[in-house]
Amino acid sequence: MRFNFPILPTTRAAWLAAIAAPIAVVVAAAAPGAWVIVPAAGVALLVLILLDGVLAGRLADWRFHAPADTEVGEPMELVLIGEFAGRAAFSRPMVALEVDPRLSADGRCEFRLARDKETASWQGEATLTPVRRGPATIGRMWIQWSGPLGLGARQLRHDLDRTVRVWPDLSPVRSPELQNYLRDAQFGLIARRIRGEGTQFEALSEYEAGMDRRRIDWKASARHTKLYARENESERNNQIVFAFDCGQAMCEPVEGLPRIDRAVSAALTASYVALKGGDRVSLFGFAQRPEVMTPFVGDTRMFHRLQSAAAELEYHPEEPNFTLALATLTGKLQRRSLVVLFTDFTDPTGAELMIESVGRLVEKHLVLFVTIEDVELAELADTEPTSLDELAVAVTADTLSRQRALVLERLRHMGVDIIEAPWDQIGYRLIDSYLDIKRSGAIG
Repeated sequence: MRFNFPILPTTRAAWLAAIAAPIAVVVAAAAPGAWVIVPAAGVALLVLILLDGVLAGRLADWRFHAPADTEVGEPMELVLIGEFAGRAAFSRPMVALEVDPRLSADGRCEFRLARDKETASWQGEATLTPVRRGPATIGRMWIQWSGPLGLGARQLRHDLDRTVRVWPDLSPVRSPELQNYLRDAQFGLIARRIRGEGTQFEALSEYEAGMDRRRIDWKASARHTKLYARENESERNNQIVFAFDCGQAMCEPVEGLPRIDRAVSAALTASYVALKGGDRVSLFGFAQRPEVMTPFVGDTRMFHRLQSAAAELEYHPEEPNFTLALATLTGKLQRRSLVVLFTDFTDPTGAELMIESVGRLVEKHLVLFVTIEDVELAELADTEPTSLDELAVAVTADTLSRQRALVLERLRHMGVDIIEAPWDQIGYRLIDSYLDIKRSGAIG
């Protein structure tokens, strides 16, 4: 492919011209007969810029590397390798990229190339951290390199049109802690943890001190003249729905990422555990109207379907319609299920419709309400005020905290289980709550 490399003046050339301008005025005023020196100097500077641009050499070849897939919140590397013909190591070429705001908030990325002596090429890399899910484009690229004097530079512009698919963060699923947790038995340590409770008969074992007396099987004990206890296994094939509020409050950032992305990561981690435990999982997303509803998945080999569906959850700068969304969800569920609702709210007035809708959902299903703890609000409420403005902020924050606690208490009275924790703890808190519910056999 052939490129046109225009020669451009550099910043150094612009400064020289700016410095020479007042000198030219002084020369013209002091020695009018020497005015010809001024245009001659200008022409000389222009010739130097052109000559310097020619000596900068040409870009013989270049290669750009970007990952096709990455995960939100995880660093990704962009690499450019260039080979220049007829160019010594005068200065490090500058690269600028036009990128999607999902990859960089200001929509641009800049870095310099460094010479690799082994390959005689110039290489550079930039690290970006995606802040939102979805397809992110890397549109255009500019490369600029200067000559030995630093007065003239060449520049290349090229349309890249690369697309990077930004997926939900699955680092908790890949974590050694969770993998070790799931390593043993048919579905890992969960089997050990829930065996002995639940509703499905598993086996008889000799009664030992410390066992729950309610587990004693009196008929079997009478036949064997020894005390025997029943070991039960929690039911499998339960239906679990992870429902996501994709509205305005869930799009607010927490530690650099939107709350919805923190929720998606926690839900996918718990989904993986549930699939390992033999249960069936579905995802449901909504804002003003229901948007995503996946069929129930019952095999870890189909986990990628949940990941793909979670990647399609959009960010909506609007209030969610809980009434329509939860009524739609209730109509689609044909049997009692565990509904894990990820949402957030800012005031009790806006939460009234949510409470009403959740109340109707509780009549038929088991509901687990998950919200990320507002650490910033707690810090504002606990800060010792030193001025009237800070006092007003502290009082407002304390009022909002109390109202938030009141809403959660109302939900508890309705029979809703609540998880309120910092974003980095909700995943494991959710797994613990799921296992507790599974052990009790409360879903089926």
